[in-house]
Amino acid sequence: MKIVLLEGSPHKKGSSNLLAEQFAKGAAEAGHSVQILDAAHMDMHPCLGCGRCSMDGECVHKDDNRVIRDALLAADMVVFVTPIYYFGMSAQLKMVIDRFYSYTMKLSGKGLKAALITAAWDSDPDVMPYTAEHYRKLCRYMNFKDCGMVLGTGCGTPSATARSPHMEEAYWLGKSL
Repeated sequence: MKIVLLEGSPHKKGSSNLLAEQFAKGAAEAGHSVQILDAAHMDMHPCLGCGRCSMDGECVHKDDNRVIRDALLAADMVVFVTPIYYFGMSAQLKMVIDRFYSYTMKLSGKGLKAALITAAWDSDPDVMPYTAEHYRKLCRYMNFKDCGMVLGTGCGTPSATARSPHMEEAYWLGKSL
């Protein structure tokens, strides 16, 4: 299976990307190919809502959305990787998802598998429900098959994340595919 990880953290060595590494390790050991796209550091621009693409055409922006689009259209699975900022995904990842608009018809027709990997400083139980529900709704709308979530609470620093049970959880999620 071809898996694309979309990393949405502005911190290249941050907690969510650390969890993503463990997922990728498990998935690779299970025989899957893994492509990591550091979407937070790619040349991306926000959707203008201009409608020129009609949900199935070329976007007016000529940026790295083409790289992401081509990778996802060739993939079997997408993994959304994000830190939690103010109880939601990062703006960098949300911008990538918003840009799905220009190829919604093609992407939703694929029936991709999907997973969510998050990292939040806080351990409060009400930190993750909003992002988890947003992800579930995205899966329903885009016809993605949810394969699981790693909701990494208490992962405020990479060292805290490395000591957390979420490292093993992410590894086993990748390994179980």
